[in-house]
Amino acid sequence: MTVSEPELITIIEGPTPEFQPTPQRWLQSIYEGPDDQAVAFCQLRTGNGSDIIARCQNAWRENRPVKLDFPDEIRMRQQVDVVAMRLDEIDEGQVLHLWVALPYELVGVEDFDNGDFDDFDEDYDDEDDGLDYL
Repeated sequence: MTVSEPELITIIEGPTPEFQPTPQRWLQSIYEGPDDQAVAFCQLRTGNGSDIIARCQNAWRENRPVKLDFPDEIRMRQQVDVVAMRLDEIDEGQVLHLWVALPYELVGVEDFDNGDFDDFDEDYDDEDDGLDYL
């Protein structure tokens, strides 16, 4: 069994990404793994978003993992699995939207498991989730 090289999205400079919980229940079903993780969302500004998207799509076609490589608060390198992504253009440039499988150790469990998302949301319309699919 050979271990395939992951495709890395590397943050070289700048602050640690701000990971936010995602209330969409279907996102958790995208990522299944042996570890207890939550799907979180972050946004990154980039100058080469099209290249990043192409490299990651190629990696997924080859069944290779895609990982976000970033410095944490004490500048130690961390890596998390990328579950999905989307690229947007704004006035200031490109923004890469990433959904990642985030281990609970990297954020407080209370941020992601506060019970708000456990109950069925009658107002949620899964037909209009606001996401563009790659």
